[in-house]
Amino acid sequence: MIPLHQGGGGIPPKPKLLFRKTNVVATLSAFFFFIPFASAEALRGTLVHEETLHVAPSADSARLSQVDRGHELIIIETSRDWAHVQAIMMEPRRERGDDEEAEAKTVSGWLPGKAVVTSTNPDGDKIVFGEATDSEDEASRRRGRREAAKEAMRLYYRVYDLFPNSPLAAEGLYRAADIRWQIEKSDVMTRPSAREKDPYLRGQIDEEWMKLVMKKFPGTKWADLAAFHLIDNKLCGDWQGASKCPEKEVDIYEKYANEHPQSPAAPEALYDAAWRRSALIEIYKTEANQKKSEESKNRALTLAQKIVSQYGQSDWALRAHRLIFYIQQGIPTYGNATD
Repeated sequence: MIPLHQGGGGIPPKPKLLFRKTNVVATLSAFFFFIPFASAEALRGTLVHEETLHVAPSADSARLSQVDRGHELIIIETSRDWAHVQAIMMEPRRERGDDEEAEAKTVSGWLPGKAVVTSTNPDGDKIVFGEATDSEDEASRRRGRREAAKEAMRLYYRVYDLFPNSPLAAEGLYRAADIRWQIEKSDVMTRPSAREKDPYLRGQIDEEWMKLVMKKFPGTKWADLAAFHLIDNKLCGDWQGASKCPEKEVDIYEKYANEHPQSPAAPEALYDAAWRRSALIEIYKTEANQKKSEESKNRALTLAQKIVSQYGQSDWALRAHRLIFYIQQGIPTYGNATD
């Protein structure tokens, strides 16, 4: 059995993936054809190791294509050590049955069955989740396997898709959404529009998968974390030294922390609000508004102290201690006076 890193049940680490801008959907030959998705009753599965698709159940038969980890498989029949499958060569759909993807590009053939995990496999959810975790780790390595990040995304999604009643389903869907978010955010933030002051002037990260986590698993920490991601689309690019953006962002982060006090992201949200308040201390001075500068100093200290008192065991509490020191010592946290 493939071991789960970190127990498979913790909060995903901060983004560490090395993303590559490559085409995920493999370019296949004329063996591709369009076919409606098999019925929900069909045996479905996925690969936890890439395999070659053949025209017949023999390694000597003609090769059709390579099928990578995490792609959906419809099992047609089996013969000894081989499986006759329809391989769905596409990225996971947001929800099964979406009208715009009622038909998908598939390729039919035979592949070795040793790496196939089906929805009926004992501990299949753990095996697929373990492979996803390993692929995510592989993606973080300097010379990691090509497309490992997107393989991890597909595999995590398959845990939710193939094993919807698994205790790992919610985390699998969240981690799939998280990787997808990282990839899209990386792309959005490298565009020139990323520095626009107003968020609506730049590209937006697709929110569908995060909203699906919130819809399918309300009240869970995974839904709370998904909601925290959505804040990215509301943040300004460049504040341009004005108070409007940080004021708005403080309200967004405080609102999140108040509405999701049990969220693993709550202390981070409070810190983000406190740091912006500390930045406003200097910004208001440039706007000749000493009264608001003093108010921001007091509110920044209150927020930072709230992190220390309510989330004292988190790393954010340690950062809050540092922020309190900076504010009390009059060390600017924003502007030309910072390091």
